[in-house]
Amino acid sequence: MIGTLINIATVLIGGISGLLFGSRLPERVRQSVVAGLGLFTMGYGFLNFFHTENPLLVLGSLLIGALLGEWWKIEDGLQKLAVFLEQHFSGKQEGSNRFVRGFLIASILFCVGPMSILGSIQDGLTGDYSILATKAVLDGFAALAFASTLGVGVLFSIVVILVYQGGLSLLAAQLSQVFTTSMMTEMNAAGGILLVGIAISSLLEIKPIRMGNFIPALIIAPLSVAILALLK
Repeated sequence: MIGTLINIATVLIGGISGLLFGSRLPERVRQSVVAGLGLFTMGYGFLNFFHTENPLLVLGSLLIGALLGEWWKIEDGLQKLAVFLEQHFSGKQEGSNRFVRGFLIASILFCVGPMSILGSIQDGLTGDYSILATKAVLDGFAALAFASTLGVGVLFSIVVILVYQGGLSLLAAQLSQVFTTSMMTEMNAAGGILLVGIAISSLLEIKPIRMGNFIPALIIAPLSVAILALLK
């Protein structure tokens, strides 16, 4: 949990700094920073996908995950949560697209990456939070850039970080009993594709994609590996 708390602290510091001082940055500079983050996120996503041992399994996980996400309306739920938080904490009566966008982008980007998964498991099992500490530095700079352009919604992503990373750390001992290296590899590969999608949809704004609805793919991928292993 220590690594998760460090991550939350850096996001808060970066986000608050972005809200206080981000307006001093010219718009073109902020756009370039976000574009740089988008390019890095895309490259990092591809890097993790290239480690897959079964690309078709990742494809199947993404398609099934998308169907489940659309059925369960995950992104709609995240948007409703963001609107609820804004109405109760930002002093506004109606939801703002800017607040929702900032919350969604930050929440998904900070939690989807393999560093979040691997770091949380390592933190929970051994108390070594070095991976999460490295991720925290990256998230802090990202929060600064996002908050300066997307507003206070970015700060509320710490709720998702606490639940997601904290939950993984607490469950790490149990997960280690069932997760194999292959399962982790394919889960990271699916997460890499989600990162590419986030870069295309939200950071580089090339094409809108409801990336929140792809989150079940992170569960489908390792489950598929386990099922195939049983069938052999």
